[in-house]
This record gives sequence, C-alpha cells and structure tokens, in this order.
Amino acid sequence: MKFALIADEVRVSIDSDSDIVAARQKGRELAAQCGFPSTDLAVVATAISELARNIVRYAVRGEIILRLIDDNGRRGVEVVATDDGPGIPDVTLAMQDGYSTSGSLGLGLPGVRRLMDEFEISSDFGKGTTVTARKWKR
Repeated sequence: MKFALIADEVRVSIDSDSDIVAARQKGRELAAQCGFPSTDLAVVATAISELARNIVRYAVRGEIILRLIDDNGRRGVEVVATDDGPGIPDVTLAMQDGYSTSGSLGLGLPGVRRLMDEFEISSDFGKGTTVTARKWKR
C-alpha cells in the first residue's frame, strides 16, 4: 500500500527515556494537526510510547518516524519504529498477550496492535526490528 505524505516526516532518535517523551509529544502534535479527537491523540501517544520503550529496553537505540498520511482522502498518522537491535526470535510468541522477556506485563506489541488501526512487524533475529502502525481519522 502506498500513501501520499501530507507533510514532512518527523524523525526522533531513541536511546533514552527523554527521547520516548519527545517522540510521544511529536506524535501527539502531528495527530492534532490531522484533526484527531483528544481520545485518539492519547491512543497515538501511548502507541508511540510503547514502541519507543521497546527500543530503549531491547535494542538500546533506534528511531521513531512519524508521518501524516493520506489514502484517497482518508487521513491518518503512521508511526514507524525501527532499530538495529537483536531482533525478535519468535514474533508470533512476542505478539501474545502476557509474553515478556523483561519481566514486564507483556502488553507492549499486542497493545500497540489493539490501539492502532493497522499494524505490521518485521524482525530479523540478530539484525533488528521494524514496526509500522497506522491510526486513521474517523
């Protein structure tokens, strides 16, 4: 699927907790520009926070790329989280509620999939992970 880019993308390097906060804020701002209601602003910010936290926790550093997108008049926000970390050995297992290798509640990736309208994950063990999630304005 190819979407039209509405505005320049925003890239936030992620390697610390303060970067998570910055990415979350930038995502909220972009979603607000798109006209999302406040409830969806919180949803987008939460998804970004989860993805960025996974980068810090598992890959040490990576990047969140934020884009306003248009699909034949349907507008939305695309969030791409990418890293060169260790990758996920079993993506199917990692997408199960409650699964965690860090002792957390295991809500991160499955939670993001539930919060957003579209979700894709690609991970090469030993090479890194890319997650793309989209939220469409209703």
